[in-house]
Amino acid sequence: MTRNVRFYITIVTSVLFVYISFMHFLGYWKFDPTIQVLDFFIMVAAVFNAGYTTNEYLNNKNKS
Repeated sequence: MTRNVRFYITIVTSVLFVYISFMHFLGYWKFDPTIQVLDFFIMVAAVFNAGYTTNEYLNNKNKS
């Protein structure tokens, strides 16, 4: 998998988890308490992963 594809997949995953979390908090979807906690922690991990991947992508882009 190329770096560009991995970068875009990570960004899209992060945006989708943030979207799912906010749709739940706005009241459009109802989750069990266990799913709420899992969704929140997965969203946080996805956002940190997107930030880390973006940092790697930009550092490698500036070196070449």
